[in-house]
Amino acid sequence: MTALILYGVALILLLLSYIHDKGKTKKALRRAWKSFENVMPQFLGIIFIIGIMLSVLKPEVISHIIGKESGIFGVVLSAIVGSITMMPTFVAFPTADMLLKNGAGYAQVGALVSTLTLVGIITFSLEAKYIGKKATFYRNFLAFMFSFVVAFVIGKAVGGA
Repeated sequence: MTALILYGVALILLLLSYIHDKGKTKKALRRAWKSFENVMPQFLGIIFIIGIMLSVLKPEVISHIIGKESGIFGVVLSAIVGSITMMPTFVAFPTADMLLKNGAGYAQVGALVSTLTLVGIITFSLEAKYIGKKATFYRNFLAFMFSFVVAFVIGKAVGGA
């Protein structure tokens, strides 16, 4: 129901924008479509890879590796995988949903998503060019440590880490 309301509000605002300035609205829609075209191949590729992985790995295996029972080991493993994986943020949340539906624990997925979005081992050298190696290291280190705080809070809130 919430989605329906949000889509309705968006449609109404789009119509108001179109009535106010047709040219700008058309230009904005063309830009939005271009952005969508640029993002969709990445999104579909990652969803495809995750889908294959989920079809190969049984939910019991996922639950054993990063499930609620995996405890701190699963949280650390998830944080490490998230730190070295490069994935757009908009793909991280559907991936988390798929993992949760297949037996992953909330704390473990919290650590994964947190590090996916905050830690950038792959992009370290690029980031270091702009803010320096020391600042990049500290930022990544603090973000990595923060992922454990996120995992702990989510684990306690949902009921188990």
